[in-house]
Amino acid sequence: MTALHHIELRRGTYRDSVQLLQVSQAVGVLDGVTGAMVAMGTELNVELITGMGFRVPDDATPGDMVVAIAAVDEATRDAALTALESALAAKTPQATGDSTLPPPRTVGAAVNTAGANLALISTPGRYAFADAVDALDAGASVLVFSDNVPVEQEVALKDLAAARGLLVMGPDCGTAVVGGAGLGFANVVRPGPVGLVAASGTGAQQAMTLLDAAGVGVSHCLGVGGRDLSGVVAGRSTLAALDALDADPATEVILVISKPPADEVASRVRAHASGLSKPVVFGLLGSGRPDLTAVVTEVLGVLGRSAPSPWPRWLPSEEPRDLVAPFAAASGSLRGLYSGGTLCDEAMLIASAALGPIASNIPLEPAWALGADLKADGHAMIDFGDDTLTAGRPHPMIDGTLRLERLATEAADPSCRVVLLDVVLGHGAHPDPAAELAPAIASALVAADRPFDVVIALVGSGGDPQGLERQAAALQGVGARVFSSNAEAAREAVAILNPAEVTE
Repeated sequence: MTALHHIELRRGTYRDSVQLLQVSQAVGVLDGVTGAMVAMGTELNVELITGMGFRVPDDATPGDMVVAIAAVDEATRDAALTALESALAAKTPQATGDSTLPPPRTVGAAVNTAGANLALISTPGRYAFADAVDALDAGASVLVFSDNVPVEQEVALKDLAAARGLLVMGPDCGTAVVGGAGLGFANVVRPGPVGLVAASGTGAQQAMTLLDAAGVGVSHCLGVGGRDLSGVVAGRSTLAALDALDADPATEVILVISKPPADEVASRVRAHASGLSKPVVFGLLGSGRPDLTAVVTEVLGVLGRSAPSPWPRWLPSEEPRDLVAPFAAASGSLRGLYSGGTLCDEAMLIASAALGPIASNIPLEPAWALGADLKADGHAMIDFGDDTLTAGRPHPMIDGTLRLERLATEAADPSCRVVLLDVVLGHGAHPDPAAELAPAIASALVAADRPFDVVIALVGSGGDPQGLERQAAALQGVGARVFSSNAEAAREAVAILNPAEVTE
């Protein structure tokens, strides 16, 4: 049956990419809808929609919203359009301020109208720089959610912010908590004494949710963008964020989290931190450095608190056992299917220390790079949230389709012994990830027809809208081994293959 294609342009209608990814998913899951994409009319999005078989009008611009729906019949199309309107309405912010005034036409005007001191920029990368400059010129710090901002523009933005006594979070800042308000992909965590400076989104989420599990809250989480501790950006926003938290009366201890940083930049940041009035704990991932769970334990120690022992976990067996499972040595490979790049890095660091090289699309060593087809013969971990795999499609924290397909592939591969993956909860993420993942795990465990395990790092808090305990119970119920600590999940996966090499 030929699908009925519906394509339309909504002129001058803008929504940010996260909202439109969620709207696309809400429409795409309807029965009888064979394809759906709702996106701004950027060159890349138009190319992707055209590749789905739609004919996009030639005059589409990045300022237009493109609606593309493929349905089996007119009734399904109409139902999909109704669902589209409902999803868009649910994402529409309520108007505030004087409704008799014309709406502001620029970011700077909006800052001045609202008297705001922080602006969130989520426009296409080519426009984000100008919008961020406009906000800084109006006297507001900025969180740049947008990616694909050239690094030269990032440096210029951060230098401009420094000159004005302001802060730039990002670009590509996916997670922040400011004064208790979560921005981007953020978990619901209690207020408290720990301030975070994070050059990592999912790394920050892991730290905040572990702190929450220990009964300790967060004052602020200032995301600085994944490139901030690179040699080029040189920690510009990290240094500014450290100073801001040092001056913040609600912050008692500061935690700095990053993917593997440039060594010279890490040294500079440590030297700067040594001159602050508050203790600073570092969670800079790298070979021989502590994992994020160990770093959170250190923070708790600074506060005079003890870490949970064990950290929350949900195992298929009702009988308690030690962290390192008493498995017999098993043949086969470890395959990691991650949505968070930092969590993937952490798992690879732990696994490679015991198992040797781990192939990846974000490899720890250049020689360990996977090919473009992502096929692996031995141990491998894939970051499905990498930019090359999210172009024109929802982030895997929103849409797990690619990971579900790969899980089935690994179950059918006799060389795969254990699959390790993350499930990240919180605002912005899939509203019920276990609803689609648990059945897929159950099917994989049956289809494997051999010793085969699934280990999950469940990153979430008790306040998250998905329901941490409900998600954990659903995943545990189909036979997955579920851990709140990604480091402990990685060690569990390694223990299944090689228990003799695993140490606490």
